Amino acid sequence: METVKKKTSPSVGEIFASMEYGPAPESDKIAQNWFDDHNRKFGLFINNEWVHPEDRKTYETKSPATGAVLAGTTQGNSEDVDKAVEAAREAHNTWSKLSGHERAKHLYSIARHVQKHSRLVAVVEALDNGKSIRETRDADTAVVIRHLYHHAGWADLMGDEMAGWSSVGVIGAIVPWNFPLMLLVWKVAPALAMGNTVVLKPATYTRLSALLFAEICAEAGLPAGVFNVVTGGGAMGQVLAEHPDVDKVAFTGSTEIGKLLRQATAGTGKKISLELGGKSPVIVFDSADLDSAVESVVDAIWFNQGQVCSAGSKLLVQTTVFDKFITKLKTRLGHFRIGHSLDKVVDMAAIVDESQRKSIADFVEEARDEGADVFQTECPSGCFYPPTLITGVNTASRVVMEEIFGPVLVALPFRTAKEAIAIANNSLYGLGASVHTEQLPLALETAKHIQAGSVWINCHNLFDAAAGFGGYKQSGFGRDGGKEGLFEYVKPSWQQKVRISGLNVDLAKFGASYTADSPAINGNGNGNGSEEALVDRTYKLYYGGAQKRPDAGYSRIIRTVEGKVMAQVGESNRKDVRNAVEAAAKAQPAWAKKSPFNRQQILYYIAENLEIRKRGFARRLSELTGVTSEDAESEVAMAVARLFYWAAYADKYGGTVQETQLYGTVIKIHEPMGIIGIACPDKSPLLSFVSLMGAAIARSNSVVMIPSEKYPLLALDLYQVFETSDLPGGVVNILSGARDHVSKYLVEHQNVDAMWYFGSQEGSKFVEHTSAVNVKRTWVDYGVGRDWTDDKQGRGEEFLYHATQVKNVWLTMGDIFAN
Repeated sequence: METVKKKTSPSVGEIFASMEYGPAPESDKIAQNWFDDHNRKFGLFINNEWVHPEDRKTYETKSPATGAVLAGTTQGNSEDVDKAVEAAREAHNTWSKLSGHERAKHLYSIARHVQKHSRLVAVVEALDNGKSIRETRDADTAVVIRHLYHHAGWADLMGDEMAGWSSVGVIGAIVPWNFPLMLLVWKVAPALAMGNTVVLKPATYTRLSALLFAEICAEAGLPAGVFNVVTGGGAMGQVLAEHPDVDKVAFTGSTEIGKLLRQATAGTGKKISLELGGKSPVIVFDSADLDSAVESVVDAIWFNQGQVCSAGSKLLVQTTVFDKFITKLKTRLGHFRIGHSLDKVVDMAAIVDESQRKSIADFVEEARDEGADVFQTECPSGCFYPPTLITGVNTASRVVMEEIFGPVLVALPFRTAKEAIAIANNSLYGLGASVHTEQLPLALETAKHIQAGSVWINCHNLFDAAAGFGGYKQSGFGRDGGKEGLFEYVKPSWQQKVRISGLNVDLAKFGASYTADSPAINGNGNGNGSEEALVDRTYKLYYGGAQKRPDAGYSRIIRTVEGKVMAQVGESNRKDVRNAVEAAAKAQPAWAKKSPFNRQQILYYIAENLEIRKRGFARRLSELTGVTSEDAESEVAMAVARLFYWAAYADKYGGTVQETQLYGTVIKIHEPMGIIGIACPDKSPLLSFVSLMGAAIARSNSVVMIPSEKYPLLALDLYQVFETSDLPGGVVNILSGARDHVSKYLVEHQNVDAMWYFGSQEGSKFVEHTSAVNVKRTWVDYGVGRDWTDDKQGRGEEFLYHATQVKNVWLTMGDIFAN
């Protein structure tokens, strides 16, 4: 009998010779069945029901890998937002009153049901977004489940760990297309855990996994109205954010849209958190394991086709190994596999949309036109873009400075660690960074000085529910994950809800007018029957550790409660703000480098010297405000106590170790905001000034403070206290004058990192709106005020939250027991 040999192509021998992977397609049968179950037409999901409003346009969701239409989705409008928000508001009345344990059980149930449907979730996400099934299966879905379990725990512990905090209300969540489901859960899980309800607006390109998740929540028994999904165009996100019954906006997306949302919500009383763009540096020292660093770079920039806000798109390699490392990287790219999102062996899949692919190509072509060296591998036709490496560019090139949001890596050499840190921080952004070296002290010191919310050591793009993710500078503010992320979804329990609508403020003219007083006939005792000549008492401004004359040469008269002239103070203007900010910027790095014990001692000295002068301060307080001597003495005593309180926190809020899934250690560091502008209220003029100043400088910030407009002398009398307390010049700077006029120039200043404003409703709106210029964090009171004598309102974790920003440093291990 003749033997017939079956021929295969390629042959087994050829496969062993090339060691190439064959295709390993994931079946999309179950996902297609789910589309069919909905007749490939999805409505909105409100109150645990599918809603198909009449006369709505539809949007065809397509697979980026093939261009095939997956399903039609509804283009909602403002009426649909109204309905969803109304459902969420009604549900909040009962959901927020459930015990933490009951909410925990619901979140646990959702986690279990997502696990049961995890393969369907992964396939739908891969089809919808274009990313590889390997990523959606092993990364995205796993992180989603981890967040749900983690925040079920926080719901159970809220009464203990978040005592004194309450839910905000209805959350308007707006998420982008790069991680449609993962970023959704990063917002929904903590919001629900803290007793809020949610209306979600997914990205236009990627809506299907959000709708699938809503269906899973209903299956898991989540009460109606707690989680709702409205789909629509990009403008619908702003409709949701501006809705009068939405209490907080949680946004992830581009910096440009984040700025618009900050302006849209300004002055309304809404909370807002922004996780925005990035241009994350990857630093490779010559002491790194170069082969491992190559793989880390692959994870940093070509994960999800580079469509990651923390993508390590700016590679900095020490000159001694630059050429060698670039050669290794090019060799690695030569083995890259690019293909269909459901092929389990590809390294990279499709770009989300043709418009995004064209944007990426335009960046690369511009760099090529500038003379850059562009290295690319082959990739399939269609909505794909090859992994790209650009060298031969300068630090000011557009591809170095701007976020490309694609599989494009720009490489630059550096000589010293200081130069690497300088190049890394020369950016508007501060979302993520990574450091590669086998020398741990070098890695830790570099990580400490990089201005970014997450710094990975010998790895990149690791995420976990226990470690908050978010940015510095124009990468936004607020955190997703960890205990630090819970504060985005709560408010102090004592605080009443603030809702302001229809407030008209002429933003162009606000605070622009200049004020000053004319000479007072009864100044210095003249005109009041006294023949005694009194020594003139005029207070100067205080910055850089010295008294300074106001630039404009104008003064403001300060009178007693009886109307008699007590003194004159300087009127500050734009130049004074400039000078004070320069002094604060010069002082802050050195202040932050002082040991916590040293800062603590200085705060104690300030308290001690204020105590010595308590009678004079009490007398001045009584003369200015009209309070009784007893009440004045009580306020001074409370100011001393408040300084002791913040001195105690100078060495007790540094951070903690995060309990993530990483085999290694994740360190949470509470870093200072930097330079904080503070506009103080008229109420309790000494106590409020000390409470705000103490919180800020205890946590290593420098401040430019506007004292009470009516009663500035209490703050200005602290000059001598500071000078005898070893406070370094420039840490505390005081600019007297019109609160709104000085606030205007502080909040507009690019080098001011945060602005605290305690004044009018109009001023609060101006500060929040104008803060968008550089996405600075704000803390305003909307003209409501607070009782500074109440410890719940005048000190505590709320102040620490506003005085710090969280950096998580990821330290990998693996030499001994990793395997």
